[in-house]
Amino acid sequence: MEIILQIVLLIVGFVILIKGADMFVDGASATAENFKVPKMLIGLTIVAFGTSAPEFAVSVKSLISGNTDMLLGNVIGSNILNILLIIGVAAIIKPLVVKNNTVKKELPIVILMTLMFVALLADSFFDPNVAASFSRQDGVVIVIAFLIFIYYLIQMNRAKKTTEELKKVNKTLELLEDTKTEPVKKEDEVDEAPSMKLGKALILTVLGIAGIVIGSNFVVDSASSVASILGVSARLISLTIVALGTSLPELVTSIVATRKGEVDLAIGNVVGSNIFNIGVVTGVPVAILGGIPEISFSLVDIVMVLGSAFLLYVFARDDRIVSRREGMILLIFFVIYYGYVVVSGLI
Repeated sequence: MEIILQIVLLIVGFVILIKGADMFVDGASATAENFKVPKMLIGLTIVAFGTSAPEFAVSVKSLISGNTDMLLGNVIGSNILNILLIIGVAAIIKPLVVKNNTVKKELPIVILMTLMFVALLADSFFDPNVAASFSRQDGVVIVIAFLIFIYYLIQMNRAKKTTEELKKVNKTLELLEDTKTEPVKKEDEVDEAPSMKLGKALILTVLGIAGIVIGSNFVVDSASSVASILGVSARLISLTIVALGTSLPELVTSIVATRKGEVDLAIGNVVGSNIFNIGVVTGVPVAILGGIPEISFSLVDIVMVLGSAFLLYVFARDDRIVSRREGMILLIFFVIYYGYVVVSGLI
């Protein structure tokens, strides 16, 4: 009876957590609009944080409560799920065309961030006499790498805007040259109205934050109780139930985007989420609240999180398409890995 209650509380926690993140994004975005904050900046900060808010909230709660295995399992499991399950399912629904820029820049950044994360985790693999840990200094290094990535995004966006503006100017000059007519005076542009009033936006933001905090408490506490009742490790629960639950927003977003033909969004969603999971969901809590003195994750987990990133890059680089066959291969790896996780966790 106790385990049924904890599973119900776990599900309720996920619902509150994901709904809270959704409310936070809507409210915070509308608040930023009211203060005339550029939409690009909103997308890079508020929306990016909102989609990873479930993972971030679970990480903070896990670190505070001492369930450090759940923090790392949540991030490692989410990043593996994002590629093997979400991209795999999306590619089977519709082959994913990957932009050249994504193959040359974004995916290598995912691999670089993952490689750095793995190297910082795997102390004992480099020196058998040292226990594997993830220190506060490691967290700071990861956060700095993430900030460099954000700087790159901002610069890239500025360069893109400048190029587009130059193209518009050149096109206008060509039209004027061709027609030999006076340019038509444009009416003063009217600022786009915010999606909601400031008061409502602030209330929604506060309710969203409250939902994130309450939901994360339910998820971590209930997941820990389920692991204790079943006599299994926090690693097993965090890599499976918690990782899948916190990845639901990305899963739903990518599937819906692919069905609507927005394949860029499906790929971008996973790429951004994986970088954010490492840089913010892991780096920020550890840098602020302190390190993880001992890591209990296996070499297979570490290899899989890095291997899945490499596999996606290889599939995308080949012909700039993640085909249905390649999507099926990703799903097969997902089944094999999670079969290993469940069996090893129950033995």
